[in-house]
Order: sequence, then structure tokens, then C-alpha cells
Amino acid sequence: MQTILGAGGPIADELARELHREFTHDIRLVSRHPSLVNTTDELVAADLTDAEATSRAVAGSDVVYLTVGLPMDSGLWEEKFPVMMHNTIAAVKEHGAKLVYFDNTYMYAGTPEPQTEDTAFAPNGRKGAVRAEIATLLLKEMETGTIDALIGRAPEFYGPGKTKSWTNTLVFDRIRAGKRPFVPVSASTRRSLIWTPDASRALALMGNTPDAFGQTWHLPIDQDRLTYRQMIEIASQVTGRKIRYTVLPRAVFVAGARFIPTLREANELLPRYRGDNLFDTSRFAERFPEFQVTPYRRGIEEILAQD
Repeated sequence: MQTILGAGGPIADELARELHREFTHDIRLVSRHPSLVNTTDELVAADLTDAEATSRAVAGSDVVYLTVGLPMDSGLWEEKFPVMMHNTIAAVKEHGAKLVYFDNTYMYAGTPEPQTEDTAFAPNGRKGAVRAEIATLLLKEMETGTIDALIGRAPEFYGPGKTKSWTNTLVFDRIRAGKRPFVPVSASTRRSLIWTPDASRALALMGNTPDAFGQTWHLPIDQDRLTYRQMIEIASQVTGRKIRYTVLPRAVFVAGARFIPTLREANELLPRYRGDNLFDTSRFAERFPEFQVTPYRRGIEEILAQD
């Protein structure tokens, strides 16, 4: 049995498909209101802030994937994420399961220096501090050998379907709608974006590779990093029309944060748009050389081809 805690998001849904395609049909999907991805999935409704419910959801599992996402709300993250991690660690210990934790890069400083698996945690705000806290908690358990786990860390998303990120929302969704895209902070800095199906395929692969455990992994991206200007040029080629864009300077986000809570929550992420974002995935590429990463151009073509 392979169990996905936090089912229903784009990463979890594609993870369930990939596990079903390549590894097992014995899949359990866990969330407050789970729904089938594959016809053979087992559905379990559980609140992961409830320790007993989390234990019941994990029981009988060989591998557990923690892919929970929460709205961009610092208070909610501080309240929920540490409890969920504590409960998940306790449950996999109790039932002897392996743990695959899907993480992001909020705990990194967001400077132009290359980010590797050994980059020190230096969060810029409350959400980054929460991510650093729960990653550190898991790392301590891994170091002491109390659980068999791995961390798969991803930069900002872009992707098909219900993928949500600034890049999708401000750039590609607006292009698809025939609107002028908005570029956060700078159009000339190099971006590290992960194609969401690639992230899920990599998690499934690592969760079924015994020697991947006990480590942190940067999940695979196209290392030919593009700027937003270059991405929009590709979009112009794909659509056959000249696409003009508007750069939203940091001052716009800062001013809007006084009135719009979502912009206030996004402020701690702004430093990573001011300079190059260089997310290094060479460790994964060396261990899994057969893994085919989706090139940015193909990803952009697929997004813009959606109905």
C-alpha cells in the first residue's frame, strides 16, 4: 500500500496517476474530502491535525507521501503544518512505513547564489520559518534513524490543469485569456520553475527507490533557465501573436499589501524575483540519468494548448 496524505492537489493527483502507471494499483488517497484519481484508489477521509485520524490513515502503508498544501496564510501555516508533520512522523513510526515529504524552497534566502541540497535555511518571513521548522524536525528524525524518509524539494510551479503559482496566474493564464501578462518584479532574471507532472513523477520514482531514502533531493527541472521575457517570447511564437507584458515592480506589491491580504502574504517571496533564482538539481540528475525532464518550451506549449 502506498498512501498520499494531502490528496486533491495537482502534485498529489499526478502522483497517484504515476504510481498507478508505473508502480502499484494499491493506492490510498487521504484528505478531508478525497476523490478518486484512479478507479482502484482507496479513499480515506482524515484531518491530519488529528493524531488518531492520521494514524488510521497511515496504517497498513509501506510508503507514505506527505503532499499537503495550505492557503497562503502565515497564521494558518504556523497553526497547522507543525502539527501535521508531528502526527505524520508519529504515524509512520508506529506503522513502520517509509515517508516521502514534498517540500518547497521558502526556507532558502532567495538570493542569486545557486541553491543546492546543502544550502542553509535563511527564511525571509513567517511562512519560510514554518517550512524551515518542519523540515528541520524531519531531518533530525532522519539523522537519528528513527524513521526511513526522504525530502523532495521543489521551486515554484508551472504546469497544466489546476496548477497554481504566480507564473501560471500572472503570466500564462492571462496569455490564454488573451490578456496582457504581468511579470513579478523583473523580466530579465533567470527563473527556476518545475513542471508539476515532473515533480510528481520524480516523487513516485524516489519513493520506490530504496537508496533514495535518508537524503534531501532537489526535484528535477530544465536547467536551461529562462527569464520571463524569454518565456513570453516563446508564448508569442506558440500563439502566433506579439505578446506585450507589464512588469509589476516591488512597490506595487508593497502598496497593495496594505489592502489585499494575499499580496501581504506574498511579500516575503519578492526577494527571489529580484535576482536570478538558480535551483540546482544535479544530484537528482546524476542518480536518475534516465529521467526525462520536460523542457520549458514543451511545457509552455502544453499550457497554452489547454481549453
